[in-house]
Amino acid sequence: QVQLVESGGGLVQAGGSLRLSCAASGRTFSSYIMGWFRQAPGKEREFVAAISRGGISTSYADSVKDRFTISRDNAKNTVYLQMNSLKPEDTAVYSCAASALLGLPRIIHAYEYWGQGTQVTVSS
Repeated sequence: QVQLVESGGGLVQAGGSLRLSCAASGRTFSSYIMGWFRQAPGKEREFVAAISRGGISTSYADSVKDRFTISRDNAKNTVYLQMNSLKPEDTAVYSCAASALLGLPRIIHAYEYWGQGTQVTVSS
C-alpha cells in the first residue's frame, strides 16, 4: 500500500510559479508510475502529467506542456510538479497518484493510490 501526501499549493498571481510536492510512504515508491491530476470546480478530474518509474520518461497534457515539469526523487520517495507561467484556468485541486501499470497512463482508473489534493488558485 502507498500513502500519498501533497503540499505546496497556494494562491499565486497569473504568470507566477508554484512547486507541488507529493511525499509517498512505503519502500516501493520506485516501482510505481506517478501522475498528477487536477479538478477545477464544476469540472471533471483531468490528467496533468506522468513520470516513469526511473524518471526518464514523462508525459504532459497539451494544456500544460512547456509550462509544467514533473520530476521525482526516488531516494526521497517524492514526486514534484513545477508549475510556471500559471494562468487563472490552472486553478484547481491538484492530486498525485500512483500506478502499477506499464507505460504512462493518462486515465484516472489506471491509478490505484491517490493523495488528498492541494489547492492551487491563480488570480488574474
